[in-house]
Amino acid sequence: MSNDFFFTRLQYESGDWDVDQRMPSNLLNSLVEYTTLRVNTIENIVPLASEDIFKCPFCYLSGHKLVQFSKKEKENFKKYINNGGFVFVDDCNHDIDGLFAKSFERQMEEIFGRDSLKKIPNNHEIYSVFFEFDDGPPTTSQELNGWGDDLVHEYLKAIEVNNRVGVLYSNKDYGCEWDYDFRNKRWYKIDNTRFGVNIVMYALTS
Repeated sequence: MSNDFFFTRLQYESGDWDVDQRMPSNLLNSLVEYTTLRVNTIENIVPLASEDIFKCPFCYLSGHKLVQFSKKEKENFKKYINNGGFVFVDDCNHDIDGLFAKSFERQMEEIFGRDSLKKIPNNHEIYSVFFEFDDGPPTTSQELNGWGDDLVHEYLKAIEVNNRVGVLYSNKDYGCEWDYDFRNKRWYKIDNTRFGVNIVMYALTS
């Protein structure tokens, strides 16, 4: 993979891991546009059960359906996070009572213990590490369209290890929000992928 930053999507045996397929190239384009990172623009797909996960500085996991990790997937997830890895997890249902949310949160409880997934304050470093987001996580159009739980989630959750976010968890459906051809970004008054840049920069620098 050389020394370039590369975007890794985690493939897990349950559920539908291969969602929002244009999102990675859109976010990678933003990293090229706004930062000085050397960026590999090809999405990297790695099975969670593979040892290759330990070569990845940043991972993304999403879906709509049941999340039920295998024994090896649980072992790798825990080891990866405890060794300083970073996983951005995004609920495509944007629904705190949905199947993905409930089953993923159950997995985190089994792996890291009860109440390990906690709300992070809206003045957390992740909201100012590159772009400034004074009100915490930006709202998505997915939250406002009547789907999912029809709520605007005013916070994100995280699992922290050694005072650093290792798992960033969102019910806001950023994946679908950023799932468009990056060439269409010129039609947006404000580039809505900027928060994705913050997530990556936090993962790489914190």
